Formats: sequence, C-alpha cells, structure tokens
Amino acid sequence: MKLLADTTPLQNPDYRRLWGSGVVTVIGAQLSVVAVPQQIFQITSSSAYVGLAGAFALVPLVVFGLWGGALADVMDRRTLLMITTVGIGATSFMLWLQAHLGMDNVWIVLVLLGVQQGFFAVNQPTRSAIIPRLIPLRQLPAANSLNMTVFNFGAIAGPMLAGALIPAFGLPTLYLLDTIALTVTLWAVVRLPKIPPTGESRRAGLREVFQGFAYLATQKVLLASFVVDIIAMVFGMPRALFPEVATETFGDPAEGGLVLGLLFASLSAGAVLGGIFSGWLPRVQRQGVAVIACIVVWGGAMIGFGVSVGLATVGERGWALYLALGFLAIGGGADMISAAFRSSMLQSVATDDMRGRLQGVFIVVVAGGPRVGDVLHGAAAFMVGTAAAAAGGGVLVIVGVMIAALAIPAFVKYRVTAHT
Repeated sequence: MKLLADTTPLQNPDYRRLWGSGVVTVIGAQLSVVAVPQQIFQITSSSAYVGLAGAFALVPLVVFGLWGGALADVMDRRTLLMITTVGIGATSFMLWLQAHLGMDNVWIVLVLLGVQQGFFAVNQPTRSAIIPRLIPLRQLPAANSLNMTVFNFGAIAGPMLAGALIPAFGLPTLYLLDTIALTVTLWAVVRLPKIPPTGESRRAGLREVFQGFAYLATQKVLLASFVVDIIAMVFGMPRALFPEVATETFGDPAEGGLVLGLLFASLSAGAVLGGIFSGWLPRVQRQGVAVIACIVVWGGAMIGFGVSVGLATVGERGWALYLALGFLAIGGGADMISAAFRSSMLQSVATDDMRGRLQGVFIVVVAGGPRVGDVLHGAAAFMVGTAAAAAGGGVLVIVGVMIAALAIPAFVKYRVTAHT
C-alpha cells in the first residue's frame, strides 16, 4: 500500500474541496487546450501558426505570472483567486462566441488566448501559494502528487472527450463546456477561508518582483530546478505538432478526431499512472538526482515518439500509432514525478512572504516553457518535418540536462530528510 498515493491531505476540507473541484474544471480546461490549436490549424492549415499561439500565450504568462506572484504575497489569496477564476471563465465564453459565430479569424483566437493566459498566470501562483497555508509542510509532496494526478486525469478525459465531441457537436462546444466547468472551481474558492498576507510588504510593484528574483538567486537548488525544467519543456514538448501528426500522419479527419484526442491524452495517461503509484515519493531523499533522471527519461521518450511518427510516414501507420502513444505515456509519467519533486522543493524552501513570487516564477517556467517549445517545434516541423522535430528535441533535452547537472552540482547533491 505504500506504493499507492498518500491521500492524507484530503482530510482537510478546504483542500479537499479545492482538489475535488479540479476534477471537473481541469477536464473543461483541457477541452480548450485541444480546441485552440485545432481551430487555428483548421483556419490556417499550418503548424507554424499553431506554434505561434505559444508566443501569444508566453508574453502574458511571463508578465502576469511574475506580477501575479507578487500580488499573491500582498493580497488576500482567496479574493485574488476569485477574481482570476471569473476572468478565465469570461475569456472561455468569448472563445466560444467567436467560434459559434464562425468568425474564422486566427488573430481573434490568438488575442483571446493571450488574455486568458494573463488571468491564468495570476491564478496559478496564487492557488499554489494557498496550499501550504491549508496543510502541514510534511504533506506537501503528497498534496502536489494528488494535484498533478487530478490535472493529468483531466488531461486524459478532456482530449478523449474532445475527440468524441468535435465530430458530433462541433468545436465551439468545447469552449462552452470549459466555461461551465469553471463555475465548480469558483464554488470551491468561495468556500475557502480568508488567506491574508503574512509579510510586511503591502504593494506589488517592480521592486517587489525584483525582490523575488533576488531571493531566488540565493537559492541555487530552486534556481537549478527551474533551469532543468526549461530545458525539458522548451526542447522536448511536441504538442504543437499534434494536429498535423493526427491529420497528415495518422489519417484523422481535417476537423479533428480520435487520434488528436489520444495524442493529447497519452502524456497525461502516463502522468496519472505515475500519480496513482506515487506513495514512494515522500521517501526519496536525493530529489535533485531524481529530477535529473526523470528528465532524461522524458527526453528519451520524445526521441521514441519522433521515431514512431517517422515510421508511420513510411507506411507502418497502425502499430506506429500505438508505439507513439506509449512513448508519450512514458514521458508523461516521468514529467509528473519531476514536477512533484520540484513543487515540493519550492514550497518547502521558500518563506511564506516570498512563496507567491517564487510560485509566479515557477508558473512562468512550467507554463511558459512549453509555449516556447510550441514556437520552436512549429518552426522546426515547417523546416524538417514533424518526426525530426520531435526526435531532435528529445536529443537536445538529454544533452542539455546533462550539461546542467555538471554545471550545478549543488542540485545533484540536494538531499532532504525523508518525510514520515
């Protein structure tokens, strides 16, 4: 039983409501994750434009992620979470409206995506900074594993549901369901207690943002955890290729279908399995080594995915699809374990008055890295094809993380006392 997920944090009713609402809202969010690139590909028939969505999302993620982290250190976190949840829901509704009206304007989609990512960038560091105020620090690895399991469960159910709904009800339905699902999170947030700031600072300007960076510069282990994740996501995240791979390699219909959903879902299927069997995570002491190992596995899995896509292009489409999905699942499991360790490092080491700002940096890295990866993979696919773009990215991940491990030995040596 020690191999299975530790559910102790769910004994806290506030955390339990917040966690439970995520089951519904993450599924809704993943519907939009599928809908946006698919709609862009429908309008433009280009993976380069799908990759461009990463650039439109990246700027607000960086700006509002950093500022949002500072806000989470000076505002009541419950209030801030309510405001941003409403904002995300409003932009989801606008995405539904433009799709329902058949505007077919890629720039409207990209701008709405950017606005939504701005709200998301404030919401996520606030949500993460709340957790250590709800449960004991010793329960953080278990809580982070539970959170990521829910997220990745939604990332399986959402794309699979999207693949079934698009042919039957049309792409706009995905945006509408995302909007409705966000009301569940809003209910859970309203039920939270007030969570006022604990530090002395009462403003969230550039000076406070830079204070967060100055603090981070003194924490080499946390800084290294950000660096290795950037390497993994920028060079190794191939999701911008999924619409083209699904349609042109594996024969999905042009409007999207089952293969598209399977590609998005497979990464998360592996992550859910990793979360279910995560009971051993709190007993790992050499967390830095564990993160490095996970990222090497991630890079190897992306190489395997690229090779599988290449095999499909030469006529081995049937079993190559299963191979590609399997490699994505392996990568998803490795990424989930890496993320659980990195989140626990940050939440344990950072003081509460700095936790929001560092969570802001964390969200910029975690969400922004894949967005940069979207841009690079979209451009690479245009130049060398989807198979070479995916496999080449996996090679760069392994080389890059090995260099980082040699350059930052403190991260490799990082050790914690096993949680009991």
